[in-house]
Amino acid sequence: MNTLIVIPTYNEIENIEPLIKKINEVLNADFFSILVVDDSSTDKTADKIEELKGYYSNLFLLKRPSKLGLASAYIDGFKFGIEKGFDCFVELDADFSHDPKYLPLMFEYLNDFDVVIGSRNIKGGYSVGWSFLRTLISKGGSLYSRLVLGVPIHDLTGGFNGWKKEILDKIDLNSIISKGYSFQVEMKYKAFKNNAKIKEFPIVFEDRKFGKSKMSKAIFFEALLNVIKIRLG
Repeated sequence: MNTLIVIPTYNEIENIEPLIKKINEVLNADFFSILVVDDSSTDKTADKIEELKGYYSNLFLLKRPSKLGLASAYIDGFKFGIEKGFDCFVELDADFSHDPKYLPLMFEYLNDFDVVIGSRNIKGGYSVGWSFLRTLISKGGSLYSRLVLGVPIHDLTGGFNGWKKEILDKIDLNSIISKGYSFQVEMKYKAFKNNAKIKEFPIVFEDRKFGKSKMSKAIFFEALLNVIKIRLG
């Protein structure tokens, strides 16, 4: 399958070059490409990508005019890939919290499933480098979303996910209402409602070593409210 790895960025200059190098080390370049969706980073992340394109023929850059958010970054990335004829899509954080070592397994599962989730919340999966409070908020957010939406997925809020094009077509990317982190919840809920074959496999999620997290309490509580809106349709 022809797979596109979509990486949203905003000020990830310290992470992006080693990340792209690591991805290309663990995967066969004949079977995937990388799209970086950059929201006008002030640290010249986009300039670094332009430079790296000279070394990696499977690397693309989509520059956006301002900081437009995670959900629209992924949606724009998916639409870019659909127009280019890609069959599958993988979401990957730019900060190494999603270790590229899991990508071969992600790709393998995408042969048999419509949606593949790198899960922190099943046996063998967990987060490291987080405070007790942050872990509680994360696990509580997924549990809350499961209860409100009535779905059997354990890691609804996680961002390391693989998608077949066919399920993206059924979800209808233009119907997504989420603007921030509830995007992950909404996408998985709509996939479930469209009878997608879903696979969760365990990952170890590591907190970023460089750069600044975009998560905040305001974003988190907004996401919880959006779960109710998603349930109500």
